[in-house]
Amino acid sequence: MPRGRVHAASEGRVAWLPTLLNGRPCARRDLCWQQRQAQGPQVWLVIVDASASTRRHGALAECKGLLAQVFDQAYRQRARLTLLTASGREPRWQRHGLKASAALQPWLQALGAGGGTPLLAALEQARQWLLSRARQHPDEVQRCLVFTDGRLQRWEPLAPLPCASVLVDIERAPVRLGRAQALATQLQAEYWHLDELRRLE
Repeated sequence: MPRGRVHAASEGRVAWLPTLLNGRPCARRDLCWQQRQAQGPQVWLVIVDASASTRRHGALAECKGLLAQVFDQAYRQRARLTLLTASGREPRWQRHGLKASAALQPWLQALGAGGGTPLLAALEQARQWLLSRARQHPDEVQRCLVFTDGRLQRWEPLAPLPCASVLVDIERAPVRLGRAQALATQLQAEYWHLDELRRLE
């Protein structure tokens, strides 16, 4: 993990967040692998687009599989987690800087998709939360992970997120709009498609 020792290996569990932040690996040897502990306090903000469009072609189901691994990694790295979902009419905060634990698994299993896509509002709320958190905990390392299919209408240009960030594109329709990549560019986030990650496992 960031500020911790993440080693290259050929077995074990992939440390997804540092792998994604390091850019695109060309081979399995380029992956980062989990270790039990990291140095320094960390908080991971995870934003999940759970709008109705993410039900299509098993997008949210595949996303939940990766989220389970992220939660497990956060637990092993003793990172704090903040969860924000974007569905319905407005974003909803699910957890605020709590230690990762097995209690997250039932919540993840029950997570469903429906309604609209208040992702832009979620990103703005996330930005303000990260800035406020940084003032309150200046020694804390922040990371942001966004899962979305990017199926939005037109939007105004977005300001970058104030920490190292990854956007995982979960759009899986046969005809893809590709808007998540444009979002990642504006947010200055590392971009990955979910299918790419599945091929790395």
